[in-house]
Amino acid sequence: MQLFRDRRDAGRRLAERLGHLRGEHPIVLGLPRGGVPVAAEVARALGAPLDVIVVRKLGVPHQPELGMGAIGEEGARALNDDVIRLTGVKPDEIDAVERREREEIERRARRFRGDGEALDIEGRTVIIVDDGIATGGTVRAALQVARARGAGRVVLAVPVAPPDSLHALAPDADEVVCLETPTAFFAVGQWYRDFAQTPDEDVVSLLAEAAAAPVTATGASDDDPPARARDEEVTIDAGPVELSGHLTVPDDAVGVVVFAHGSGSSRHSPRNRWVARELNERGIGTLLFDLLTTREEVDRANVFDVQLLAERLTTVTGWLAGQPDIADLPVGYFGASTGAAAALWAAADPGASVSAVVSRGGRPDLAGARLGAVRAPTLLIVGGHDDGVIELNRDAAAQMRCEHVVEIVPGATHLFEEPGTLDAVADLAGRWFTRHLGRAPDDTSHTDTEPSRRSR
Repeated sequence: MQLFRDRRDAGRRLAERLGHLRGEHPIVLGLPRGGVPVAAEVARALGAPLDVIVVRKLGVPHQPELGMGAIGEEGARALNDDVIRLTGVKPDEIDAVERREREEIERRARRFRGDGEALDIEGRTVIIVDDGIATGGTVRAALQVARARGAGRVVLAVPVAPPDSLHALAPDADEVVCLETPTAFFAVGQWYRDFAQTPDEDVVSLLAEAAAAPVTATGASDDDPPARARDEEVTIDAGPVELSGHLTVPDDAVGVVVFAHGSGSSRHSPRNRWVARELNERGIGTLLFDLLTTREEVDRANVFDVQLLAERLTTVTGWLAGQPDIADLPVGYFGASTGAAAALWAAADPGASVSAVVSRGGRPDLAGARLGAVRAPTLLIVGGHDDGVIELNRDAAAQMRCEHVVEIVPGATHLFEEPGTLDAVADLAGRWFTRHLGRAPDDTSHTDTEPSRRSR
């Protein structure tokens, strides 16, 4: 693991992992004080408004270290009913604690903003940023308060945190992005070369700089990509269930890639959203959707039911064909882990109209005998340190009769978490889909002239 030089360095590196959120025109909220320099770099990179999120934990009377809820500005309040019931705290006791803590919130807000008001986050995507997490108590309060203030989607983004703290916070966030998750964790400061205290004056200065930056009313900057022909949440009828997805179609799109997520992933998967962003930049539409409902994911057998997943993928592809404005666009599949097997299974159907398939760290072996029936050109991307999966992909490729390539990304493990490895995946996928779905307008920089059938 690499140490962060300082909070600004951490913020710049964190921003690289949050690029997929730019199209959502987010608002960035930093936890004062140390989280604000990190958040400022994220906001600058995304062309997003910056603000602080001032919160206070509500401690149980006579046991203040035990949180019974949290409060924030604009009267935001989130209570933990289970703690309140178990401790027997009375409503008037809660009110007394809240009055005391609300005075502190108002004092801190005035210190950082002066006479300015908190940004309106209702209905917006909100990225909550801190310089790191130890136990996560304050961060949990911030997540709950953002939700109570009406945020449409809440993303937690931090440079470093222990895995158990992230796991505990996950239910309170729609997406969690963390650069480093060391198991041997003692304090946030040990992961920074410079972890000097952030003065109040610095927070005030960073907020003032951000307020003066050229950000539009929706949070977009002049560097944003062209307006999307479609960029929306969708619901797809899949028989007994409804599947949620996010469809993005750039102007003059040359095709649409449907993402089939791996085990435990949803349409909010940060890795797939990163790849989707790259495809959008190349003029390719994307549909990220949930193969399984939240209830179905609880049963691990469903995650490995490749036939069920493939049937869902086929249903979603049919839904795309029924959209009049994009029905004529060629379709590709991008699958990860078990989702890759589902993509290949679906692509092997005699009536399938799939122009290209890309697998990232996939399990094509789970498609079994259907591999030989796949007609769509297929790119199998595997991490160089994912030894067992490399062999599974090479064995699967030997059974395929379509155009296919096995690409090994050096230094990558199964999840492509190493610096630069996910960029390599996005570039390889972008080249493959551009080549097989039709070249993006004015794009000659991604031409793939290598042989059409090879394995490395």
